[in-house]
Amino acid sequence: MRDIFKGFALALSMLTTVPFFKVHDFFKGINGYAVMFYPLVGFLLGLVLWGAHSLLAPFAPSFHVGIIIFVLWVLLTGALHLDGFSDTVDGLYVAKEKALKVMKDSHVGGMGMIMSATFLIAKASSLAHFEAFYLLPIILMLSRLNAVLAIYFYPYISPNGMSTLAKAELTKTQMLIALFYSLVLVAIFEMYLALVSALLVLFVIKSFFIKRYGGFTGDIYGFSIEVTELILLNVILFSL
Repeated sequence: MRDIFKGFALALSMLTTVPFFKVHDFFKGINGYAVMFYPLVGFLLGLVLWGAHSLLAPFAPSFHVGIIIFVLWVLLTGALHLDGFSDTVDGLYVAKEKALKVMKDSHVGGMGMIMSATFLIAKASSLAHFEAFYLLPIILMLSRLNAVLAIYFYPYISPNGMSTLAKAELTKTQMLIALFYSLVLVAIFEMYLALVSALLVLFVIKSFFIKRYGGFTGDIYGFSIEVTELILLNVILFSL
């Protein structure tokens, strides 16, 4: 039970900027549990954003409230996944033999900056016109479920990366638990379209990066989360 709690604390500290849980202690035996809680942490983040929207909506124009939620979203996640997005984009603009080295560089390249800015504009615009804020928990949950599935099913090609222990320790049971509670919440919210869309996004990303590099890196996990979030926002925006 202690390992489960430590795993949840690690997941919360990695995926959010909540100060109390800033531990980042990758103790052996808790990293699989941390991954198991990724979708739950996403769901909780979504609840916070939905709650913030509910509090602010009566007092300001919907467009402005949407932008505030976007800013809060970035602050609560510490732009962690956006960093992976920009690094992954930088890697796409060099020969694949050099890509992994470029992605590990702490400096952001020109294309990474340009595409990240473009991405953020698209995400902010999506939220500014979004109405179904009660579905944000599902969007953030499914995007992180994609990361769990990618960690479990697909090769990891950075032997010294932060996700090495996560890949090594994530068990089939832990993956299935994450999948089960995610599916239960999808059923409660009746968001099967979002589930199918998220899995389709993962399939496309998997097909591309396994062909290009032979597998995933920590940056590509972050890229997957960010892209899934944006696409799900727009799937819901255009369908509801």
